Amino acid sequence: MSPLSDRINNLSTSQTLAMAALARELKAQGKDIISLSLGEPDFNTPDFIKEAAKKAIDENYSTYSPVDGYAELKEAICRKFKRDNNLDYKQANIVVSTGAKQSLYNIAQVMLNDGDEVILPAPYWVSYYEIIKMSGGIPVEVPTSVESDFKITAEQLEKAITPKTKMIWYSSPCNPSGSVYSREEFTAIAKVLEKYPNIYVVADEIYEHINFSGTFCSIASIPGMFERTITVNGVAKAFAMTGWRIGYIGAPEFIAKACTKMQGQVTSGANSIAQQATIAAVDADPKVLNYMVEAFHKRRDLVVGLIKAIPGLKINVPEGAFYVFPDVSSFFGKTLRGTLIKDATDFSMYLLAEANVATVTGDAFGNPNCIRFSYATSEEQLREALRRIKEVLA
Repeated sequence: MSPLSDRINNLSTSQTLAMAALARELKAQGKDIISLSLGEPDFNTPDFIKEAAKKAIDENYSTYSPVDGYAELKEAICRKFKRDNNLDYKQANIVVSTGAKQSLYNIAQVMLNDGDEVILPAPYWVSYYEIIKMSGGIPVEVPTSVESDFKITAEQLEKAITPKTKMIWYSSPCNPSGSVYSREEFTAIAKVLEKYPNIYVVADEIYEHINFSGTFCSIASIPGMFERTITVNGVAKAFAMTGWRIGYIGAPEFIAKACTKMQGQVTSGANSIAQQATIAAVDADPKVLNYMVEAFHKRRDLVVGLIKAIPGLKINVPEGAFYVFPDVSSFFGKTLRGTLIKDATDFSMYLLAEANVATVTGDAFGNPNCIRFSYATSEEQLREALRRIKEVLA
């Protein structure tokens, strides 16, 4: 018998982190690896945020912070929600955590009982499935495809609902597909949920500002949805602050209190310096991020064009985040350079071995026909990566 718990033995490793670690290992061995696996902006944190952190150090923000975050940060987050999302949250609705991933874990722990079902439009971010499972919930995948722009319809949602359904989790813009739900699509989904008042929604909006569609809608702003939505956000992606580890939620007060209670027994308050820096970030006009968004938009167009030129790959045009999620199923059952490609995992590993390009299998995201490319790297690297891929698939 293993001395480790069943809980950890049944937990899957994050495939995005695993592939990134493998890419680093191969680079250390001297291989010329281009990693398109990790979802991390290749920009530096803006200077005005770094200055706010330096000021916090000088002002001795070096003691424990309140479990749910500094009051001044929570007030700034409320201003952000009103400005960007037309959501009227109060401080009592806000909980600041050590990254949006901890926010999601808190939610699952305080909301789910054993056997509760959580609807996951697939593809979904890799950690949703394991966090839900670890919290006693049962993930219920609703498949989508490149043809549907990787978005579920209201009809699909209704068919997936059972008496055990407790929640629906999604991200928009989506990791891994880059898809962005419109207000019309959310209105149709909200219409279905009107019939099921006990179902709560987790809206992961971490990629909110990396959005090329020209509009953004929070489902909590749809009439009838505010009191049953937990809005999750943070500063990691849009502000290039992945290592600062600050995420937050806006939620009904009873859920926020429960998350604070949970967090108080696990990590307590998030990093004090990073919280002060986050005030500068969320108070800033989102236009300060335009240079990053424009660069990602240009890269998206480049990558989509290069992928469309590779026979056998099928791709949509994502409207946000910094990922593409091509369908590679036309290669399944084929032998490439002596390697039989049975599935997306085989395909991803083939690209690593033959093209020295690290990607992530779609199996990790609940879509076994696709693989994920992150284009959060230079245009030069992207051109070279796609050149290699085209060559080894020819």
